[in-house]
Amino acid sequence: MNDYRKITALLKPYKGRIFGIFALNVFAVFFSIFSITMLAPFLALIFNPENRVTEAPEWSFSSDSLISGLQYLLGCIVQERGAAAALAITIAFICVLFLLKNLFTYLSMLCAVPMRTRIQKDLRDQCFRFFLTAPLSFYAQARKGDVMSRAINDIQEIDTSILQYVQQLFKEILTLLLFFAMLLFINWQFTLFVLISIPLAALLISWVQRRLKRHAITAKQAEGRMLSLTEESIYGLRIIKAFNNIPLQNEHFRQENGRYTRLLIRINRLKDLSSPLSDFIGMCMVVILLIAGSFLVANDSSFQAEVFITYLVLFTQIINPMKTIADAAANFKKGFASMQRIEELLQQPTEASGEGETAEMPRFEQEIRIEEADFAYEGKTVLHQLSLCIPKGKHIGLCGSSGSGKSTLADLLPRFYELRSGRISIDGTDIRELPLDGLRQLFSIVSQESILFNDTIFNNIAFGKPNTGEEEVWAAAEAAQIAGFIRSLPDGMQTEVGDRGLKLSGGQRQRISIARAFLKDAPVLILDEATSALDSESEKQLQAAIQRLMRGKTTLTIAHRLSTLFEADEIVVLENGRIVEKGSHQSLVQQQGAYFRMLQLQALE
Repeated sequence: MNDYRKITALLKPYKGRIFGIFALNVFAVFFSIFSITMLAPFLALIFNPENRVTEAPEWSFSSDSLISGLQYLLGCIVQERGAAAALAITIAFICVLFLLKNLFTYLSMLCAVPMRTRIQKDLRDQCFRFFLTAPLSFYAQARKGDVMSRAINDIQEIDTSILQYVQQLFKEILTLLLFFAMLLFINWQFTLFVLISIPLAALLISWVQRRLKRHAITAKQAEGRMLSLTEESIYGLRIIKAFNNIPLQNEHFRQENGRYTRLLIRINRLKDLSSPLSDFIGMCMVVILLIAGSFLVANDSSFQAEVFITYLVLFTQIINPMKTIADAAANFKKGFASMQRIEELLQQPTEASGEGETAEMPRFEQEIRIEEADFAYEGKTVLHQLSLCIPKGKHIGLCGSSGSGKSTLADLLPRFYELRSGRISIDGTDIRELPLDGLRQLFSIVSQESILFNDTIFNNIAFGKPNTGEEEVWAAAEAAQIAGFIRSLPDGMQTEVGDRGLKLSGGQRQRISIARAFLKDAPVLILDEATSALDSESEKQLQAAIQRLMRGKTTLTIAHRLSTLFEADEIVVLENGRIVEKGSHQSLVQQQGAYFRMLQLQALE
């Protein structure tokens, strides 16, 4: 029942619309029942004209009284206008009732469509909001293809397997209940006899549903792996081709695709089984009904042939609703698997902030202090009881071998990751006590990989300062030495940079990243291998722009190329997550320790 409570939670904001759908379906079912009920007096008029009711019957709450009343009305028409006119009026009346039934069915569907699409919209909004507020540690462990599959394919599955059938179930359950009520009204003893076979049908269909949900969850996981492999292959296509690994990568995909296909075959076999199974059970019930009803008509004068035929037609009308409910229950299990995957995603922990108006930037007057910082990633300790002071306005350089913890230390300052133990403070205030978006206003970051969005150059530069003016953006471009290049482009600032900025060279992308940092003008600048991916000439050209960017700012520079750290006020050397040396370039050279050895390896001393 927990899965059905989740559906209720999805539908809860649309109570008013659901009531409207319910009311429209009540009218549709009412006209359907009434049109079929007209069969009894119609058949009596055709087959037994001599038994026409000529006197108004006494009213009572029974099927006989209702049918006798309708027969009396038809008899009056026959007496005044003749049998042909009575038949024509009856047929026209039945047609009008069917028209009204279908009109109200269409109106209920029309009312349900906006509800379904808005539920999908709400789910997509929630997923995207989670993508933006999830900590970076989540993406380090999750497969991107699987995450995207949940946000796109699983939400679509919820619509096709749950919401679409919920819309139908409003009508079908009402049809089932009201038609059964009418059957009980006509002959309650006979109807109770027919109901004996329903529990058996429910047990068989329930067995199919349980197996279906289990396979559906496994299939969604396989789909996520396949999408991840596709995304990784497109992103790494240059490497795949360079290492002649197309056959190997293709084989990996074929295996995943084959596994996913086999699961889909099982799921569709089970899903398709529910429909013929319910058909077979319905037919068995009709056969039982014919045998038992024929016996009853032959031996019970109160159960007339025209009433039995009307009863039989009413009963056949509940077979389709039963089949639809069985199909819906089978499809629900696929939808529940998708709903479970989305729920797992949205229940992941998120960062404390990231929505609403940007908080006020905290004051930064003295220093950033790191005290006994301890951080672990996937059980492996990356930083060990590390302590460091970064005074305001100073340039601090971080160096060390790969994996020593340099980038991790920089990521802890804007709280991309959270400490396992220890403390980071700004002017004595723990950064965990500051509003997250306000804290991040303190930092501008230029990383080794220039992260550009598939948008215009203008919007990429203005990304850190929305609603900024064009003059400010051009000033930032001038400072980053990219304005001349932008002016040479046919569309200037409105030039699209392409996916990940691939329409531009590495140096151009990096200059746009520096221009973005110029425009934000944050008091703390983090340069994470900002020029290491460039050739020596491009690096020299960018150094002048970086030097201007650093003026008046507190700067943390991470570098493998030690020449970029010579002018730093203090150089911190990390090994295995610990500080092994710190001091100016000259003092560290004189110590002839770890820093000196790295210089010798780079042949810079």
